[in-house]
Amino acid sequence: MTSQAAAFAALTIGLSLTASAKAEDLPSPTAADAAMERAEPAPTDVSSVTVIGRRKNLVGEAISASEGSVGQGEIAARPLLRTGDLLEFVPGLIATQHSGSGKANQYFLRGFNLDHGTDFATSVDAMPVNMRTHGHGQGYTDLNFLIPETVEELTYRKGVYYADVGDFSSAGSAQFHLADALPQGVAEITVGEYGYRRGVVADSAKVGAGDLLYGLEVQSLNGPWTDIDEDVQKVSGLLKYSGDVGGGRAHLTIMGYDNSWNSPDQIPQRAVKERLISEFGSIDKTVGGDASRYSLSGGWNGPALGGQLNAEAYVISSKLDLFSNFTYLLDDPVNGDQFEQVDDRRIYGFEISQQWDQGANRWRIGADGRYDDIQQVGLFHAKARRRLDPVRDDRVREGSIGLFAANEHRFNDTLRSYVGVRYDHYDFDVNSKSLAANSGNTEDGKASIKASLVYKPGMPVELYVSYGQGFHSNDARGTTITVDPVSGDPAEPVTPLVRSVGGEVGARLFLNDQLQATAAVWTLRLDSELLFVGDAGNTEVSRPSRREGVELGLYYFPSKAVSANLEVSYSDARFRDSDPAGDKVPGSIPLVISAGVSAKSQSGWLASAQVRYFGRYPLIEDESIKSDGSALVNFRVGRDFRRVGLYVDVLNVLDSNDHDVDYYYASRLAGEPPEGVDDVHYHVFQPRSVRASLRYSF
Repeated sequence: MTSQAAAFAALTIGLSLTASAKAEDLPSPTAADAAMERAEPAPTDVSSVTVIGRRKNLVGEAISASEGSVGQGEIAARPLLRTGDLLEFVPGLIATQHSGSGKANQYFLRGFNLDHGTDFATSVDAMPVNMRTHGHGQGYTDLNFLIPETVEELTYRKGVYYADVGDFSSAGSAQFHLADALPQGVAEITVGEYGYRRGVVADSAKVGAGDLLYGLEVQSLNGPWTDIDEDVQKVSGLLKYSGDVGGGRAHLTIMGYDNSWNSPDQIPQRAVKERLISEFGSIDKTVGGDASRYSLSGGWNGPALGGQLNAEAYVISSKLDLFSNFTYLLDDPVNGDQFEQVDDRRIYGFEISQQWDQGANRWRIGADGRYDDIQQVGLFHAKARRRLDPVRDDRVREGSIGLFAANEHRFNDTLRSYVGVRYDHYDFDVNSKSLAANSGNTEDGKASIKASLVYKPGMPVELYVSYGQGFHSNDARGTTITVDPVSGDPAEPVTPLVRSVGGEVGARLFLNDQLQATAAVWTLRLDSELLFVGDAGNTEVSRPSRREGVELGLYYFPSKAVSANLEVSYSDARFRDSDPAGDKVPGSIPLVISAGVSAKSQSGWLASAQVRYFGRYPLIEDESIKSDGSALVNFRVGRDFRRVGLYVDVLNVLDSNDHDVDYYYASRLAGEPPEGVDDVHYHVFQPRSVRASLRYSF
């Protein structure tokens, strides 16, 4: 990768020098300008400024205490180990990794082990990121294609209280909004320990009557692993053209991403204790994968039909070929338990909404549709990345349509309400190539009600009571299954759409632009849980559950140059039925604490530190086996000159050997009994590492 890095450095510096000649001649739209154009008609007062990010005052706008936004300035200030860590800006959300860096992160929020995204809906400029009926896991959310420097704003909404969000949103949702134009271009080279190399260039320019945003990122990483070279080879690109059309704002975006890697998967605790491997070792050294994502999307936002119209459409091509081995020799002592998961699909979709303001009422109606043409979704036995025989091999077509309507009514200056309804309909068509008996068609629909009451007793304070119904879809293959593909026994189909019901009481404080605080007490019930299965590497439908919790967020801005945050969440997750195994939901993290501070001096010096802690959590239903919890500290220091910036990131400052994630299940090593050994399997933190960046702004 040395030659790649050198070539990219030359490219970025060349682009920078070329662009610097024209930089002063170009207008520099701000992130706030783009946010206003996305959400509301352009203001007549050109001197007005819209604040985005944590500093934004949501009193009078939000319908719950559990929503907020993060701007590019906050994103740029925080050191990130992986792209998926961007979701850790959502208060209480943990993003970890149990495998190779090219794979989607593992996410935890509100007592959910979200696996790779189930029950948390994520989108980028209205394009859904969650993959349904996916080869590796339901709701698979891979953010590796995203270039952080091109993200203008991240908005998040926890809970089931919003009519415009459907599938996978029981725990909440997050929307990444890409910038139309950047205030200035950036070219940056980063080098670090364990073979980390990253180069990125991003800028925008006036082209015709509009703005052309472009971004390119290349990254490589070997990792600290003793017997696997992770060999991450990642390339991401972006072109977005936007301009004024028909009195509104239109955009057309092309995105591309390609990645390959080797996987240091989770390892059995006993193998480390017996000194068969180190904490950075592996049992199967041949696992890894390849992934790609290409998309074309476009949209228009502007005044129409007496209100504000927003319309988006997209086409996505996504592929994943992943080799994993979690149980080693348990099922097949001759060839081993390695398996290959394949996903190859095209996604077509749209989203349209219309908003009207009529006196004390704000109305919004909309529709969204999505069609997944999954040409192959399969699970195969494998050995050393060589496919052996199929467990499942399917062609799936899955379509959905969602309709919603919402009304916000302001009774007076202190009281307002929000009422929304939503209906989703799904069609599943499964053609099983490996076992014809599992082919079939099914459909299901689900109506949902959302409601909030908001009271403002004083200028800086707002109180909320919220209620909502939501759902997650299940894997289409489970809705038509009749025969277990492994045992050959009869199998019962799963419910296509699973209901969730939640409620929340919360408060929000906004004081003198310097102090913000949010607090919420919430509850959520789910008709059936999705749990990770270690020996299959996927999820399965389980028991009904309920979760309850409390959250607190404090955000302090003593000056424009200094900010601090503290976020604390506690949840309790239990199954609602009676079972001798116990009632705790495995993988549900009770306590999450995140705190950070950032500052920048007038001379250009800057520093930021972020601490993330999550407590012990149950690995099995009776709590007799628990994880140890973990704490992670990251730090950045640097200095900005006129055009050049120098930064040093120290990741895992305390060199903690805590675990990213823990599981408990049976696996078998060489020489162990045929039934295997129940054990904790974990993925350790990457040790302390230093990364240095050189940035040139133009």
